[in-house]
Amino acid sequence: MGFTKLVEEFRGGVLENVHYGAVCVVDEQGRVLYRAGDPEHLTFLRSAAKPFQAIPAMKRRIDQVYGLTGPETAMFAASHRGEAYHIEALESMFRKMGLSEDDLHCCASYPLNEDAKAERIRNREPKRRLFHNCSGKHAGLMGLSKHMGWDVKTYYEPEHPVQQEIVEALARLSEVPKESIASGIDGCGLPIFALPLRNIALSYLKLACPDRIEDADTREAAAEIAKRMNDHPDMIADRQFVCSALLKDDNLAAKGGAKGVYGIGLRKERIGIALKVSDGSELVWPCIIASILELLGYGNRETIDRLYALVPNEIRNDGGTPVGERRAVFQWEG
Repeated sequence: MGFTKLVEEFRGGVLENVHYGAVCVVDEQGRVLYRAGDPEHLTFLRSAAKPFQAIPAMKRRIDQVYGLTGPETAMFAASHRGEAYHIEALESMFRKMGLSEDDLHCCASYPLNEDAKAERIRNREPKRRLFHNCSGKHAGLMGLSKHMGWDVKTYYEPEHPVQQEIVEALARLSEVPKESIASGIDGCGLPIFALPLRNIALSYLKLACPDRIEDADTREAAAEIAKRMNDHPDMIADRQFVCSALLKDDNLAAKGGAKGVYGIGLRKERIGIALKVSDGSELVWPCIIASILELLGYGNRETIDRLYALVPNEIRNDGGTPVGERRAVFQWEG
């Protein structure tokens, strides 16, 4: 599958675990600058697709149509963790857009964050569709469908106009023909797409550097959603997660997805990065991304340190005692 060792984990000096995967770095023409593993590995974007799935709604300036705030608009691209401020924003969005939570296609769940989940359970609250981490993305698609006069109740179907517009936007940014984009069904029930890592990296470069997008409406929409993500990073995940930690850096456009996929665009350097952890681990994202930035000579040490603080390379047991370490072991190939 073209994977290489990315991270090794040691306990008591003994190698306990190895995380394999692939990393690809491209320039603004989509040429591979650096790689570890196969840059053509076909990868489902999962939630890393959310900024691109928000583009059709931003083209119509749904935020202005319904009077949404900046933090509320950022929820279109969020994998929120169900904190109280996320749910308050979502409830406000649904009121402003005149939508029903019952029409959300994502299933009822509890928040992803354990503390937020425990609080809802202590309060004897039932699972809600709004608690699902993808509900903000769904809300944007529902709001667009309502505005355009499309069927709000079937927005998740692949043939629905909103889904067709998403594929078209992704094709523009990835430079993969629409008919060649592989698809499946995501965990939240929406269509999701698979691209080579190289094309995911190129898509994130264009999200960070929208002047590389030829279509003017798509260019403006991509710039708008990327700005909301940087302006309101804690809406995209929460205060203790890698997406929000990266988006605090205005030079980066970044979003991760389930099963270990991550995309990053660097504005000043005009490069795109995509990675895939083969076992799907998200715990090793900070180690890998910090190491990528270090290998690239990235100038903002604060961002790198923030990643290491989020998930230290020192491994501690449940009592807080140091018991091992994790190390990024990949080097650029070819």
